[in-house]
Amino acid sequence: MYLETKRLIIRPYQSKDVKAAANYLMDPIVMHYLPEKFSSLTKVKDFTEKESQHGRYFPVCLKETDQPIGHLYFEAFFGKHSYEIGWVFQQDVWQKGYGYEASFALLDTGFKQKNIHRVIATCQPENTASYHLMEKLQMRREGEFKQCIPAQNGWWDEYYYAILQEEWLKKYPHSL
Repeated sequence: MYLETKRLIIRPYQSKDVKAAANYLMDPIVMHYLPEKFSSLTKVKDFTEKESQHGRYFPVCLKETDQPIGHLYFEAFFGKHSYEIGWVFQQDVWQKGYGYEASFALLDTGFKQKNIHRVIATCQPENTASYHLMEKLQMRREGEFKQCIPAQNGWWDEYYYAILQEEWLKKYPHSL
């Protein structure tokens, strides 16, 4: 997959991305709400190499540098008709609209070109930035699951958001 927006390029991982990816994947604040933990550059390299072939995680790069500032997760959830989307971005780009811009482009492509029926996203209730992004993308909260994810100090609750293709097309008949 390769997508371009006004400010961003969304593409597969490349070998040159390891150090940039380590900026967010090894940051404990960035990764606080995610189960994956990366403790070394070697683990980041293994991840980026695997994902360059697997195609579930896509670096979000600034156009002017082609350096990853984060990535999107996009994978079939139930068959080929439903997908899950997720995101992670390095701290110095938070609150700049990159998450919305990249996620919007991916959702728009998924619904309009890949004919995906439904996309879901999840996060912990404490992760307000993530669920605010879901709501900005016009996703609706469909549920709250209590103590469903094991965490270091007990259990995490999880919000579950979704949007259907027909809802997306009604709200966004034309691409940005």
